Parts: sequence; C-alpha cells; structure tokens
Amino acid sequence: MAHLILVRHGQSEWNKLGKWTGYVDVGLTEKGIEEAKKAGQALKGFSIDRVFTSALKRAHETYVAMRDVLGIPHEPVQHAALNERHYGVLTGLNKWEAQKQMGEAEFQRIRRGWDSEIEGGETLKDVHARVVPYYTENILPELKSGKSVLIVAHGNSLRALVKHLENVSEEAIPLLEIATGEVYCYAVDGNGVCVEKRILTTKDIAP
Repeated sequence: MAHLILVRHGQSEWNKLGKWTGYVDVGLTEKGIEEAKKAGQALKGFSIDRVFTSALKRAHETYVAMRDVLGIPHEPVQHAALNERHYGVLTGLNKWEAQKQMGEAEFQRIRRGWDSEIEGGETLKDVHARVVPYYTENILPELKSGKSVLIVAHGNSLRALVKHLENVSEEAIPLLEIATGEVYCYAVDGNGVCVEKRILTTKDIAP
C-alpha cells in the first residue's frame, strides 16, 4: 500500500521571531534543521518514491536535512501551489503583538479561519483552491499507481490539504494546527483514498 507523508518545514528564522512569514523566503534556524532531521529519523523504514515541496527555501532546506538522514536520492518537484498562505499587509508583523492589540477572538479568526480575508493576501479558502487541484493533478496519480509520496510544505498549505483528505468541515478547520517538523502519514489505497492516518512523534528522538 502506498503512503502519503506530509511534513511541515522546521522552525524558520521568522517563526523564531514570531513574524507572519507567508511568501517571504526565509531559511531555517538551527532548531529548524534539527526538527527536520528528527522528521527524517521518524520516517526511517518508510519507502519514499516521489518528493514534492513548495517553492520556498525553508521547505526545501527541510527536505535536504531529511534526505541526508534517510539516505534517499530523490530530487524534489518544487511548485508554488504548495507555498504558504500569503499574509498581505500582515507580512512581517509580530503575531504576538498583533494578538494583544486585536484580542484573542479576532486574532484566531484571522490566523486560523476558513475565509478570513487579509488585505493584499489570501484566505485559507484561497490556499485550498490552489493546493487541492495541484494535488489532484500531480500527486494523486502517483499514489494511485502505488508510489509513496512525501510532501514538505507549510502550516497552511498542509492544513488546506488535510481539510481535503479528511473532509474537515469549515467550522472545524480552525482547530487544526500542524507544528513545525510534524509528520502526518496516511496509508492510501489503490483508489487514492486515505484509509489510515498516523502522526509520527519526533519529540523523543535524539538530535
């Protein structure tokens, strides 16, 4: 049976600073590289046939660190359809200062809501509208053919994909949070349907 493996990139330079990052192309911190290595360790024993990442370097750097641990030779397919949500006018602002200014309810609505608009940016609904067609056209056929696929991307692009894979409702999607370096592993049948899900813990893996 094929596997679909989703990994959020390790901590980035702007994650560390608490900034809304979006399309800004920042790299990983040392902690982020260690998180990526732990994700690789958690996947030892899994067969990986194809790799897809976003076009942003924090996702690619995460895969490179994982690849070094796993010893796999694959070059990833990189595509902007898997990029993080564009945060528009919020890009570069400190999330925790914004949280204090706007209040918890408004902060969570903007940060995690399904169709919460940001001036000059995207909603999660917009991200879903680019991620899902790319997955359906380019990744799902690989899974249906029996190949196991690794996707390394971002909190919101992966949230959008998980919404599709698990049929998460618009009301429930704000509750989904994917941590940096976290690993989701789905078993996929011959029809491309996810029949089992595991979240592989990396907390107890030595760096």
